[in-house]
Amino acid sequence: MKKQLLLTTILAVGMGAATAAWAQDAATANDTATNSDAARDAARDTVDEVVVTGFRSSLQKSLNLKKDAIVVRDSIVAEDIGKFPEANVAEALQRIPGVYLSRDGASNEGQRISIRGLGSDYNVTTINGAPVRTTSSSNVGGSSRDFNYDVFASELFGRVDFYKTPLAELEEGGIGGVVDLQTPRPFDHPGQAIRYQVVGSYNDKSKHLDPAGFALFSNTWGNFGALLAVAHSESVNNRSGFEATGGYNSHALGSQSPNKGPFAVTLDFADPRYNPGSLTRAQIENGYLPRFYRYYGGENTRKRDGAVASLQYQNEKLNVSLDGLYSKLTDSLDEYTFGLPIRNSKTTNTAAQPGAPGHNGLVPINVTLDPESNLLEGTFGNTSYLGESYFYNAETKFKMASFNASYQFTDRLKVTAQGSLSKSDAFFTGNRLVSNLYGVTSTIDYTDDHVYPALSAPGVDFTNPNNYQDFGVGFDWRREIDKEKTAKIFADYDYGLFGVEGHLKGGFSYVSTQKDTSKRNATAAGTAKVNAIGAAGLRSQMLHEVPLDNLVIGSGYPQEWATFSRDYMMNTFDPIGTARATPIDFNASFGAEEEVKTAFLQTDLKGQIFDRELRVNAGVRYSETSTHIDNYLRQTNGAVTTYVPNKADGSYDNTLPSASFAYDLTDKLIWRGSWGKTITRASLSIIAANTVIPNIYDTRATSGNPDLLPQTSTNYDTGLEWYFGRGGILSAGFFWKELKDTTVSTTTTVPFSSLGLPDTALAPIFQDPATGKVDPNLPITLATYYNQGSIKLDGYELAYQQSFDFLPGFWSGLGALASFTHVNTSGYNYATSAGKILNVNTVPKYSYSLTGYYEKGPFGVRLSYNYKAKNIIETTNNGSDLQRWHAGSGFLDGNVSYKINDSIEVRLDALNLTNALTYDYFDDVSGRYGDGRKTRMDYAKFNGRTIKFGVRGKF
Repeated sequence: MKKQLLLTTILAVGMGAATAAWAQDAATANDTATNSDAARDAARDTVDEVVVTGFRSSLQKSLNLKKDAIVVRDSIVAEDIGKFPEANVAEALQRIPGVYLSRDGASNEGQRISIRGLGSDYNVTTINGAPVRTTSSSNVGGSSRDFNYDVFASELFGRVDFYKTPLAELEEGGIGGVVDLQTPRPFDHPGQAIRYQVVGSYNDKSKHLDPAGFALFSNTWGNFGALLAVAHSESVNNRSGFEATGGYNSHALGSQSPNKGPFAVTLDFADPRYNPGSLTRAQIENGYLPRFYRYYGGENTRKRDGAVASLQYQNEKLNVSLDGLYSKLTDSLDEYTFGLPIRNSKTTNTAAQPGAPGHNGLVPINVTLDPESNLLEGTFGNTSYLGESYFYNAETKFKMASFNASYQFTDRLKVTAQGSLSKSDAFFTGNRLVSNLYGVTSTIDYTDDHVYPALSAPGVDFTNPNNYQDFGVGFDWRREIDKEKTAKIFADYDYGLFGVEGHLKGGFSYVSTQKDTSKRNATAAGTAKVNAIGAAGLRSQMLHEVPLDNLVIGSGYPQEWATFSRDYMMNTFDPIGTARATPIDFNASFGAEEEVKTAFLQTDLKGQIFDRELRVNAGVRYSETSTHIDNYLRQTNGAVTTYVPNKADGSYDNTLPSASFAYDLTDKLIWRGSWGKTITRASLSIIAANTVIPNIYDTRATSGNPDLLPQTSTNYDTGLEWYFGRGGILSAGFFWKELKDTTVSTTTTVPFSSLGLPDTALAPIFQDPATGKVDPNLPITLATYYNQGSIKLDGYELAYQQSFDFLPGFWSGLGALASFTHVNTSGYNYATSAGKILNVNTVPKYSYSLTGYYEKGPFGVRLSYNYKAKNIIETTNNGSDLQRWHAGSGFLDGNVSYKINDSIEVRLDALNLTNALTYDYFDDVSGRYGDGRKTRMDYAKFNGRTIKFGVRGKF
């Protein structure tokens, strides 16, 4: 209903605005049409410019470019250098139809994008036309083909081009699209330019005031120019709320062997305290419990430094530039969790301490079943409490140098050469110190506020360190290094043929991508340190409260509990140094190189059909890819497992044709169409890696396949654009993609001993307390990947834009933009336990963006709302028939600016004005247990509002 209402609203606004535009057209019928003086490349591509300053004039320029274009290319262009209000490029890209934003969970900054129903690994990102790779924070070690935009400050870029349709000259690999980030150069703004910006940022949850700044100097002297810019920002972000961390399950499923559902759980019905109350035992056995019932509180401190530099020489024929880009992103995250662990709870030894492993089956004493069959209210005996202190550190350093030279040999022929070197060096370390409190009778109450539920245990002092025992640690260290070497040479040639204007472009490129991923697990060394310190020594260092300020904790939850500080962890255990001294995990560490040699040829044609202009682009791209993998081969001799270096090579080639057209049906109506083939290569983590267990608390493993081939896609686009009046457009576009050879996984159940993994590959809950060994016959679900899938998707995009400068007086400063995207997918299937196949969407089915602005004289106001619908996270059924979804969410942002003079402009930005709740939830596909959006939540957290006050200007 919401989607239909929104669609109706956008169409109504657009048609109403068009009616107003007819009157505007009549008043301006004798105006001379504006002609674009943009470069030929811009005239060939569709450009939707979402300009972040000087909205009115810049949006008009974008429409002039759009009317002369062929392929679909959206752009974000700052009117002046350094005037992006967003923290990074990803947050600006979400304004473009078809783009979905994913945020970093700790900092709440935009991090990755998904395009038109495909995940973020289906995109290619380039900087100044050269492909690059970089990652950050908890994504380090994933070895995916995603690109993390939060590494960079948006002020370091002068323009972002976003291609949705194939073009022969573009880098292959992006079925979803290609994003090109362009750094500024001196001759972008000839003469001297000095820009500055100083910002103070305040988050109402962390209550921190954090600084940010930007400075740029650029000048040209005759044919020479130089530019240097630096940017710095800091932020502290607090998050808090409820966590289930891994799903919901019932006794009926979790007590089976092997268990069904996301985790094992066996209630204790033999305990004399068991009291079903008004429920039957069958009702209790089939009631859902979360994997954890716990509170989460975290504080992330982020710092980002960046710089961009350019040296340029330019005359009438020669244009040479040397560009450099640097960025460093650091994160320090402290997380504290406290609550009931329910996973792997079972009573097999009543002689053991109540609540401890072996005697931790929960006893239902007086519980209530809600309408969705969740056991989230009532009293349970034999519960234990797990307190976890997590300390994460992450750092990404990115360096890039690029060279670009073009020479105009004749009026018709220009030759361009490009080359670049880039390196991204990222590491992530996650270290935890845990403590247990056993044998407690607890009462839980999910309450109406599911973000901050209630938990109580009368008579238990959670702040007393003497109540805690069985301390443990976990040290995880990952490093991911990406290196890119690129070279490209191509020629542009203008020609005429039978009265048709033509432009030919062709060339060759070489790209070498190297990735080195290493992982280390120092848990064994950390455990030895824990044992040496002893329980008494650890208790003496515990704090009596959580050492984070301004955390929000529900009134029904314990407000304090004993825990540990970051200083104690780092100074006593030195987890980072300990991990670096530990041998690498041979199963999860590898090196890989991809070499891609490419030739491309394309032409533009412009002529008349039925006295109307037709513009065509047609081309083909041929690439040869060679893959070289260095990993480790497991060898088993009896009970001894060793790893020896291993090399594997592979190769394949692809031919990718494409064609696009734009036809002027009338002076104001343009019809566009596009067809082409594209590819996306599989993630290196499932090509080069051996067998790994991604989550030590989950008995699921993955195994790589070096023979995986790229996925291929055939793409179709068509659309109409109606230009009404000055600054107005109403457009509708349709797209369709068919993917073949997509990567799918098949699963088998194998014993743990067959994996050849160390016992530390699984958490202590799976290890024998006496020996520290995992049962060799423990069932493990092993997933292996193959090229066996296919995906079909289609959708439509609607866009509206208008400046109301035809209105009288004050009202002429108003303007509006709106867009809506809807995507249908098939091929992402979810199989229920009953064998029914359901089609699900891994990205939101629809999204929309609404912006209203006022800009007149020195004063400007803008308000924007961006919403994306729900999307499924996991498509594999673990036996519980519960699908994990990311809930739909919308963010409302606004800003006010006032330009005092050319040197000073003051600006106030407000982000997340509604303090939107972000969360996952588990929905029952069978429909038996209702809607899980409010009853089976996970990772439910508020991020708070951020207010930024800044001064910027130029000299």
